Amino acid sequence: MTAKPAWLETAVFYQIYPQSFSDSNSDGVGDLPGILARLDYIQSLGVTGIWINPCFASPFQDAGYDVSDYYRIAPRYGTNADLQKLCAEAGKRGMRVLLDLVPGHTSIEHPWFQASCQHERNAYTDWFVWTDSPWAPAPAGMQNVRGYAEREGSYITNFFYFQPALNYGFAVPQEPWQQPMDAPGPQAVRAEMRKVMKFWLDLGVSGFRVDMAGSLVKGPGGGEATAR
Repeated sequence: MTAKPAWLETAVFYQIYPQSFSDSNSDGVGDLPGILARLDYIQSLGVTGIWINPCFASPFQDAGYDVSDYYRIAPRYGTNADLQKLCAEAGKRGMRVLLDLVPGHTSIEHPWFQASCQHERNAYTDWFVWTDSPWAPAPAGMQNVRGYAEREGSYITNFFYFQPALNYGFAVPQEPWQQPMDAPGPQAVRAEMRKVMKFWLDLGVSGFRVDMAGSLVKGPGGGEATAR
């Protein structure tokens, strides 16, 4: 297991929901330039880390916890360049920036899910958790949506109906449609999420708060399997 960074031991975090924090252009919505303008104030509080709630592109049916593009800042909040500048300026003040990462599910508007909904197999068919029949009930502790897609089956959700669960596999598959963690679909999802994290780390982010981390690997033993 990788040791956590030393700076985390004494970090003091300031949580920001960008929509309601500071509006730089008077459009009624807070944004990243607004946070940038308040960095001196945040620093004066003794803060060493800023945790920004979801700021990726999203239809915002669940406050941004329904991501439609992991590689783009939501236009209402600014641009990728704005985040890069925020990270740089925070660093000059001895503060780090962490993003809220939502790796367990996407929005139904995400292109990955739209492709996964198709009847014909494609690169994203197994990126989400689907049953093999629209009539199959969801396993205990899970919920599913039927009749949404042209493909056979229903999709498992993590929370609301518009948050289809990404497929990290099942710790102990118990049904034919439940894929093991080392299946190609789950492995592709893991690889893509690593790419997402590297993308933002390369722009200056210092880390992530992972939303619903225990929801990644499904079924009995899923929490322990996720932690590994």
